[in-house]
Amino acid sequence: MGGAGLRRVMVRRSREGHRAATPLELLFDLCFVVGVAQAAASLHHALAEGHAGSGVVGYAMVFFAIWWAWMNFTWFASAYDTDDVSYRLLVLVQIVGVLILAAGVPRAFEEKNFGLITLGYAVMRLAMVALWLRAAREDPEGRSCAVRYAIGIAAVQGGWLARLAVERLTDLGDAPMLGLFALLAAAELVVPLWAERYQQTTWHPRHIAERYGLFTLIVLGESVLAATLAIQAGLDRGLATAALVPVALSGVVIVFGMWWLYFSRPAHRLLTSNRTSFPWGYGHYLIFSSAAAAGAGLAVAIDYATHTAHVGGFGAGMSTAAPVAVFLLSVWLVHLRPHRADRRIDLAFPVTAALVLLTPLTPLPLPLTALLLVALTVTVQTDPAHPLTDTDLSDPA
Repeated sequence: MGGAGLRRVMVRRSREGHRAATPLELLFDLCFVVGVAQAAASLHHALAEGHAGSGVVGYAMVFFAIWWAWMNFTWFASAYDTDDVSYRLLVLVQIVGVLILAAGVPRAFEEKNFGLITLGYAVMRLAMVALWLRAAREDPEGRSCAVRYAIGIAAVQGGWLARLAVERLTDLGDAPMLGLFALLAAAELVVPLWAERYQQTTWHPRHIAERYGLFTLIVLGESVLAATLAIQAGLDRGLATAALVPVALSGVVIVFGMWWLYFSRPAHRLLTSNRTSFPWGYGHYLIFSSAAAAGAGLAVAIDYATHTAHVGGFGAGMSTAAPVAVFLLSVWLVHLRPHRADRRIDLAFPVTAALVLLTPLTPLPLPLTALLLVALTVTVQTDPAHPLTDTDLSDPA
């Protein structure tokens, strides 16, 4: 790819022959994963200290901000990536925003102070408003949709700033503030549905599938990193290597199984219209968040093995079992079941998820979880109705 031009008209053809992730998009993803890492690390510490309830709620809130900003830009870029100077600078603004948000994650978990997170989110969202206004000005055919996006994003962002003001100036308590968060999050989800009700943006199915797949890889890599750091900490505390081997090997198999299951079907074949793409895109909130949370759970399991976690064996086991079960169910419902797998596959995923949730009741929760994922992977790969062949790699007709 050549250097960025000073100015290119922001118009993209609806039937582009090829569209692949750009180096700028890869940099964008890597910067966003800093926020994911901070959220997962904070969840790890909350779970290890026995604060599962508040930790999970805080994690879900923080991860929503990261995921939603990432997703909005990803779909926009698939339709309007001009890669000129002003475009790159607005992407830089979003990167700065997510770094500000990441810096505020520990404060949000420890002090329930969402000021810095709200500021970082505002920076990202206002940059998106600027991009949509530019698209409205330069793409007459897509103007109506682009204007609706700009109005919707700006209006909801005003709501987030108002929520921060309420948090600072009043003492409503946790429940009302959580209710305001849920209301504003629902409003965010509605904006694309409203904006594209009569006019669809010209995103590229293969490009979207690739972008989601790459972010899945990055999030799974974060899980590997979290477990590796926990193992290193265990060795530094003097724990025998033999005691860490089963945990480490099980963790690798679990993450590898999650990767295998996610990439067992070509996702771009599901992205034929907004009717199918919205559930798929929105459902990835659970896929991404559970994949990152699994790494936090593995770290808790290692803390338990080194006698530094303030939770019992059941809590330590559930820290990994719960996100793995959520991952399996969400991948099945969002990513695999629409491929019309046979009944054997439809039954295998919920049964495996249920069995994973029972593993904390056993003496060896992580090795059993790993074995269950191996069995599920074998079942999926031997599905006669949907073998993964070279013909699956062609562009959708």
